[in-house]
Amino acid sequence: MTPTLDRIDIVRRSYRAYETGDRAALEALLADDLVFSSPVDVGIDRATYWERCWPNHENISAIAFKRLEAVGDDEVLVTYEAERTDGSRFRNTEVLGLTGDRIATVEVYFGWSL
Repeated sequence: MTPTLDRIDIVRRSYRAYETGDRAALEALLADDLVFSSPVDVGIDRATYWERCWPNHENISAIAFKRLEAVGDDEVLVTYEAERTDGSRFRNTEVLGLTGDRIATVEVYFGWSL
């Protein structure tokens, strides 16, 4: 079991890595057997995540957390608002599951444009 503050810090650092384009930092936070799901990509593995999802970091200029809460012993619930490089904004909610000090599962629920 990862203590609450550590889980939240791990998740916070993962979003900052995405925001800043620091792939090495994010790689260190993701489990080797990561399972990523969203409405358009259900149950993809880590390699497919890097191929399909990671390139989107180039379109993000800022992420602001609206909700960042530990749930149970191994999940963190995140709602954030992001600004794209073109100035448009959107809001998503995600549930991240941790195993030890690594993010093992990500469930993305698309939000709306702001």
